[in-house]
Amino acid sequence: MATVNVTDENFEAEVIKAGKPVIVDFWAEWCGPCKQIGPILEEISNEMSDVVIAKHNIDNEPNTPTKYGIRGIPTMLLFSGGEL
Repeated sequence: MATVNVTDENFEAEVIKAGKPVIVDFWAEWCGPCKQIGPILEEISNEMSDVVIAKHNIDNEPNTPTKYGIRGIPTMLLFSGGEL
């Protein structure tokens, strides 16, 4: 399974209400470490079908990172059963 792109609008449906645990990677295009970890997360998402890897671009979608107190990137949060 490939990584899933999440936005402020679909965050609840794709992450909070997901039937599987979801690791959300908060990232930005200009972030060097984010670019380095991206291919690794893609590989993990292809190998593990019981976990969803989601990517949330903080520049395009700034509201959700603020809600969860994201202050630095890359930041990854694990959601399971709708809870952080």
